[in-house]
Amino acid sequence: MLKKVVAAAAATGGLVLAGAGMAVADSGAQGAAVHSPGVLSGNVVQVPVHVPVNVCGNTISVIGLLNPAFGNVCINK
Repeated sequence: MLKKVVAAAAATGGLVLAGAGMAVADSGAQGAAVHSPGVLSGNVVQVPVHVPVNVCGNTISVIGLLNPAFGNVCINK
């Protein structure tokens, strides 16, 4: 019985961690209007967007007696 519970907990934890990826995108813009037959039919305007993100130690406390975020390092990217 205990082995089944541990196996189920490990499988559930693995599925949770498998879906906890990061979204990554490049801020560059690339586009081309090729073989456009009209004056206004092939205009391409793309603006690269870069938004700085603060990466800090995000934590969740079940019981907030002690602050687990104490001493964390923050990085601006």
